[in-house]
Amino acid sequence: MKTKHLVDPELLAALEMMPPFNLNVEMLPQMRAMMNEMMKMQAAGAPPSDVVVEERHVPGPAGAPDVRVLIFSPPGGAGPAKPGYLHIHGGGYIMGVPEMMNLQNKALVSEIGCVVVSVDYRLAPETPHPGPVEDCYAALKWFHANAASLGVDPNRIAIGGESAGGGLSAALGLLTRDRAEVPLAFQLLIYPMIDDRTVTLAEPHAFAGEFIWTAQSNHFGWHSLLGRAPGGPDVSPYAAAARAENLAGLPPTFISVGALDIFLDEDIDYAKRLLAAGVPTELHVYPGAYHGFDAAFEADVTKRFRRDAVQALKRALSA
Repeated sequence: MKTKHLVDPELLAALEMMPPFNLNVEMLPQMRAMMNEMMKMQAAGAPPSDVVVEERHVPGPAGAPDVRVLIFSPPGGAGPAKPGYLHIHGGGYIMGVPEMMNLQNKALVSEIGCVVVSVDYRLAPETPHPGPVEDCYAALKWFHANAASLGVDPNRIAIGGESAGGGLSAALGLLTRDRAEVPLAFQLLIYPMIDDRTVTLAEPHAFAGEFIWTAQSNHFGWHSLLGRAPGGPDVSPYAAAARAENLAGLPPTFISVGALDIFLDEDIDYAKRLLAAGVPTELHVYPGAYHGFDAAFEADVTKRFRRDAVQALKRALSA
């Protein structure tokens, strides 16, 4: 392992619990089942919470099924309108469910006093682009249209997510800007997966992408979403946000990524382009951190990462 010596020592134990794997169509059901099992184990060990969790099915895109969402609300419900956060889970566009982030979403509700709606979008390769991002847009429109009944201020709704969820959030930000139907207060992009061209680089980053989500997994994820080989011409920015030529008019943005994450360069470049387009942007790079490092809850770098993200979201939604 050529970059193991660069890993934050507090993250090594978590890394060694994750065996290397090569994603493919044959093993995808097994990986989805394993992720669901890990989710159940996390839920079993979660501390008690008074956050109210409700499952609903909301209207999907035209001609598509309804979209399942989980709604996380503060206890009591009454009082002034609260900010809202549309959360989009990760999983490389090919796996994952909103329940995998229940613990974090409950914590956001408690710490910020917001209402969180987490989207169970359709997954690739069964549903390639534009299905996933259109599911997220349908959920966002429903959230905004029903803000009053949810106790939410319709002008204080943010979007965000992790990995592929961060990529979908970035794409959703572009789609929402261009359709001009829903105002967005903020976008929280956690190590977002935003550029299919990363896997085609002749000289990839020498010290990023060795662990957890590798170039092989990245290629499989993008191929599944696009329905063709990544890196080609005419890829929609609503699939890969880094393909967008114009980033002006996007909401204020927070981006965080580990220094050993395969998405490092694409995320830094996106932050630079946002700044050049006049978009207020906050960028954090965490040394010694690989993709998904925040699964090591007790590591100091995870605590700093989480504090930075929560404080940024809280500031944006309190404005």
